[in-house]
Amino acid sequence: MASDWSDPRPMSPHLQVWRWHATMASSILHRATGIANYIGAVAISVWIILLAFGAEGWVAFLFEGWMAWVTRFGLIVLTYCISYHWLNGLRHLVWDFGKGYDPAGSNLRSYLIIIAAVIPTALLWLNLGA
Repeated sequence: MASDWSDPRPMSPHLQVWRWHATMASSILHRATGIANYIGAVAISVWIILLAFGAEGWVAFLFEGWMAWVTRFGLIVLTYCISYHWLNGLRHLVWDFGKGYDPAGSNLRSYLIIIAAVIPTALLWLNLGA
């Protein structure tokens, strides 16, 4: 099929051509955590509305038995998403000032932000458990 290409301009690279790197993963993770933050905000809003209308049975269902583990896991993931999205947003703010565009440093900062988002998540949840 590629031999039928008559346009002299280069074709857009396909995903198989790209080599995965930290900045690409960081960009995709930033978008995914943004979506997760929206979903989490809606879920917490529904939970608060249920509490306001006196639906303690539904709220108790989320925090008792096996569902408590699912709820806690979801809240921990949401905490990581918020932490990561906030830290990566700070990196984007630095980029808005024209700093930090070097490829090697950008990849390093991507790795650091992905790992560093675990710290506020762990601190929050370890303090809640104590």
